[in-house]
Amino acid sequence: MSREPNTRLCDLFGLAGWSKGELARLVNRQAAAMGHPQLATDTSRVRRWIDLGETPRDPVPKVLAALFTERLGRVVTIEDLGFARSGRAGKRRDVKGAENPDGLPWAPDRTAAVLTEFTGMDLMLNRRGLVGAGAALAAGSALSSAMHDWLKTDPAISQDAARTSDVLHADPAGYDRYEAAPIGSQEIEALERSVEVFRAWDAARGGGLQRKAVVGQLNEVGGMLAYRHPDHLQRRLWGVAANLAVLAGWMSHDVGLEPTAQKYFVIAAHAAREGGDRPRAGEALSRAARQMVHLGRPDDALDLMKLAKSGSGEQTLPRTRAMLHTIEAWAQASMGQAQAMRRTLGEAEELFVSDKGDVPPPSWMQMFDEADLHGMQALAYRTLADHEPSAAAIAQNHAKQALQLREGGRQRSKIFDYISLASACFIADDPEQADRYARLALVSMGETSSHRTWDRLREMYRLTGQYAGYAKIEDLREEIEIAMPGSLSAKPKLKGI
Repeated sequence: MSREPNTRLCDLFGLAGWSKGELARLVNRQAAAMGHPQLATDTSRVRRWIDLGETPRDPVPKVLAALFTERLGRVVTIEDLGFARSGRAGKRRDVKGAENPDGLPWAPDRTAAVLTEFTGMDLMLNRRGLVGAGAALAAGSALSSAMHDWLKTDPAISQDAARTSDVLHADPAGYDRYEAAPIGSQEIEALERSVEVFRAWDAARGGGLQRKAVVGQLNEVGGMLAYRHPDHLQRRLWGVAANLAVLAGWMSHDVGLEPTAQKYFVIAAHAAREGGDRPRAGEALSRAARQMVHLGRPDDALDLMKLAKSGSGEQTLPRTRAMLHTIEAWAQASMGQAQAMRRTLGEAEELFVSDKGDVPPPSWMQMFDEADLHGMQALAYRTLADHEPSAAAIAQNHAKQALQLREGGRQRSKIFDYISLASACFIADDPEQADRYARLALVSMGETSSHRTWDRLREMYRLTGQYAGYAKIEDLREEIEIAMPGSLSAKPKLKGI
């Protein structure tokens, strides 16, 4: 017992609006529903948790997490409640403090536990249709500081845990408890194929329609990680977890669930590193950086990109490094750093062409091809055009090259290219061409479930204001106003589970 108030639990308790007696009764009822009918909590115990910092015994932290998740309409984990996660001691200790309340980085068994608990809560909210106010995003500097040294080291799976027969006790959360079992290479191959199917669907249709399926599959993998498999299988299983977590995060970001997305990216980085794939861990963090730029926080994005680039390791292929450079350039463009952006994009081009292709790219890099390189360059130059209008012409050229190179099944990327192109045309005072490309984007958007496309279109819509007396653009504005969900005057707001 700390004898000091648990401020995190106190804040959530205030948001929930319960009395201490009401929470005690809910804990007993929820515990019974989760298979613990013997639990008996009273008002005095709740007071000690909140006012004196007492940590309740298992399974109370999991029960409380489930209750607060349902009440607040967003995922609340044991760490969010201010409790330390119980479990066997490992060789690596978690670091926790005021600037790092989640205790990053996590040990392998804790990563599996967080993964399983978080996905279980997320699925519970999906089933009940609950989406409420989100938690705050962690700052890029805080994540970078917490994970900097850890990401640059290699895991020692065989030393951190016992062999096949040893269970890590990564308890599934809430209503998604099931008996996990060891699996073999055929099952892992099937999981790896499922990742490819989900990835292709996301690229074609956006994250909204398949997010729940991806989260459910990730939850199953979390249960599998509760067993220690032979090292070669364990690493592959961590790789599947990393790929699914990146997809879950990207899909969550795509539909505006921003704190949820960031949590999945952090989980993905942990899973990739435990699987010995540091380049994958760096790519996962680069997704978090892209999210930050989209949300208007490029300084946080640059902090994350420093970590992603330095932590990826020497085995990172040139094409992967090129991709990382394009994200860094986008953040620099958002800050109006024209010279730095151009230099970074030049390095990205050099890295891309230097990739001889003699080493097959990992599955998660197959989506970054020449079309994507041009698409990211178009986005960076279009963003810079807000500060330096002459950059709009270069943005148009890259967007057109991206569209020419796009293959089938990349509908969302094409929409982004059209929006970048239309926006650049508006900035370059070419409303005729801008109208054409904006309409192509608008026609295609009904086929996806991506909120990010609407956010980008909203930014483009603001550029149409200078053409108030132009008949074609007036018609375009009306069509966008009819199609656009929510208020066009409002900035994108953070949402979260």
